[in-house]
Amino acid sequence: MLKRFLTPFLLFTSLFMAQQAMSADKIYTSFFSNKAVGGYDTVAYFEKGRPVEGKSRFSYEWNGAKWLFSSKENLETFKKAPEVYAPQYGGHCAWAVAAKKDLVKGDPKYWRIVDGRLYLNYDQSVQQQWEKDIPGFIEKGNKNWVKLNK
Repeated sequence: MLKRFLTPFLLFTSLFMAQQAMSADKIYTSFFSNKAVGGYDTVAYFEKGRPVEGKSRFSYEWNGAKWLFSSKENLETFKKAPEVYAPQYGGHCAWAVAAKKDLVKGDPKYWRIVDGRLYLNYDQSVQQQWEKDIPGFIEKGNKNWVKLNK
């Protein structure tokens, strides 16, 4: 009887661990989805100054993830220069990359544009921590990202 329950558990665990190993991908996506930035429109951060949810009819595959946009115009803007509009560190939490050398999900609701680059953080308290030394964390994050993204 134990074997009957143990086999599915071990299968699930091995699949979960495989997914965790793949989570070091360039672009953060959730466990159950391949949407970048949780489906939010990255161009809107720059154009509207706030997070705007994207729509599936305006989608684009880039760097192994599905990017959603709120309008055809934003989709076309992203296609022309995805490196400009994609969040730094692949959408992983900027503070975690810098301070912990770790890949943690970035929440699209906790963001900041610094020197024309979009950064996401895990939550409000983490973002407040990151904002105490943005230049220092960006410098550390850039160095750590090179190592984490190999």
